[in-house]
Amino acid sequence: MLVERSLERAWVERTVLAPAAIELDPKHTDRTRAYRAVPERDGRVLRVVYSRYDDHIRIITLFLDRGRRHQR
Repeated sequence: MLVERSLERAWVERTVLAPAAIELDPKHTDRTRAYRAVPERDGRVLRVVYSRYDDHIRIITLFLDRGRRHQR
């Protein structure tokens, strides 16, 4: 998905490790949604949905969220 959506691995790591906002997925409570603006993409907000298993993180999906805007 990274290549297909022209996203960088570093952006995903920043979003998961230091999100600007997080929320539980309402349909899958074992999943977390993490959000963070990506300056390299004109401040658009990256959403990363992931699950945590012990000390591992499994990325479910990631995309630039059209519904969220970075507050400047």
